[in-house]
Amino acid sequence: MISEQLDKIKIIPVLVLNDLDEGLKVCEALCSNGLPAAEITFRTAAAESVIREAVKRFPEMYIGAGTILNVTDLHRAADAGAKFGVAPGFNPAIVAEAAKCSFDFIPGVCTPSEIEQAMAAGCMTLKFFPAEAAGGVTMLKSLIAPYKHLGIRFMPTGGVKPENVENYLAIPEVAAVGGTWLNKCDASVIRQAAEVAKKYVK
Repeated sequence: MISEQLDKIKIIPVLVLNDLDEGLKVCEALCSNGLPAAEITFRTAAAESVIREAVKRFPEMYIGAGTILNVTDLHRAADAGAKFGVAPGFNPAIVAEAAKCSFDFIPGVCTPSEIEQAMAAGCMTLKFFPAEAAGGVTMLKSLIAPYKHLGIRFMPTGGVKPENVENYLAIPEVAAVGGTWLNKCDASVIRQAAEVAKKYVK
């Protein structure tokens, strides 16, 4: 299950990369500083090539593809070797295609109705997005309450940062958080995030 993989890592760096060399440098920095994971977003033309090369060079990394907005990009991500996909919203067509391809996929939600639709489609790990703008920890706890007995898990993303990351990770139903602040090769920042993540690994 994807939630089990996320539980082992806790902080998934969210990367917006403009070229292959930049992407590989960031991935190398993440690995060497104790945080071997990445959600490489399909917001740039370089995303597919970075994923394809990074999974070869850094097999120890748990690499996913973010901002999957259509079925075409879903297949591009899977073909490039991504281990999972993430979207900002819930698109039934993409979720259905991911299930058909046995490709782990995390749709985005921020309302009870979206949670129920995603669960009905078979998704039990969901991206809470945009986390801070949608109400942060208080909102997430309120959303979890009616569904926690069903085993649902969340990956809050959007506005999560060093100042509030532990507030999210302290919630039992949070499998991991998306770390947009880890988009650069800053070794000290990455190491600090890795130390925080270790405190919450199950």
